[in-house]
Amino acid sequence: MTINFYGAARPLADDDVRTIAGYLGCQVASVRAVLAVEAAGKGFDSKGRPKMLFEPHVFYRNLSGARRDEAVRQGLAYSKWGMKSYPADSYPRLVAAMAIDEPAALKAASWGLGQVLGENYTAAGFSNPHEMVLAMTRSEGAQLYAMARFIVTKGLQSKLRAFDWAGFARGYNGAGYKKNAYDTKLASAYAKRPAAEKVTPPPASVADLAALVGGAAPAPVPSPSAPVPTPPAPMPPDDPMPVPEPPQPAPLGFWARLWRALFG
Repeated sequence: MTINFYGAARPLADDDVRTIAGYLGCQVASVRAVLAVEAAGKGFDSKGRPKMLFEPHVFYRNLSGARRDEAVRQGLAYSKWGMKSYPADSYPRLVAAMAIDEPAALKAASWGLGQVLGENYTAAGFSNPHEMVLAMTRSEGAQLYAMARFIVTKGLQSKLRAFDWAGFARGYNGAGYKKNAYDTKLASAYAKRPAAEKVTPPPASVADLAALVGGAAPAPVPSPSAPVPTPPAPMPPDDPMPVPEPPQPAPLGFWARLWRALFG
């Protein structure tokens, strides 16, 4: 399967951020803080392709036998991270790697705003790495969705809701997060956001997420007459209403997963 890395390349909009905040059940300011610290600045390079870093050590572990031998021979794969420096543009290496094993090559690259590793396509809410990469070509909003879905898969949305920056950084960046002070950077980025962003939007709908990711519209599209989830039982006034958990990945088609997760 060939893949075109040039899509619509739409920039991130404020409504995209609000949609993802509603999906995560957290404040808009928290999403903005994560973008400021964890994202790659812009989601597209100067040529309009998704920002991408090809990782030869990841390519190596996704190969075996003759294909691995050929990738090693061409200098496209090696067993450990850091054995060679990265080029300014990873796309030529990616294209060469795709000629050996396309799915393995796409899995071996980090993509878009959140630099989501292709290996994590399921955690990012997609059926295969091709689907994830094609979504990444459409918009920074789709890239942000992949990042948010990865956060949900890791169960880190609760850390954002509680403003537990150390807990979020530990889960997102690994045990060595303090070396780069990710937790304090997140706290600082959040503190700088305006008060107007320190609100939690309503939960995102299937249609909201479909518009964000792009591609074909989901079927059926929710309508005012469509069934809605049963609201939780009333709670005492002093107890906060729990925010519904975002949907978890399931072995279904992308739109079917969204429909079932949000509307049962």
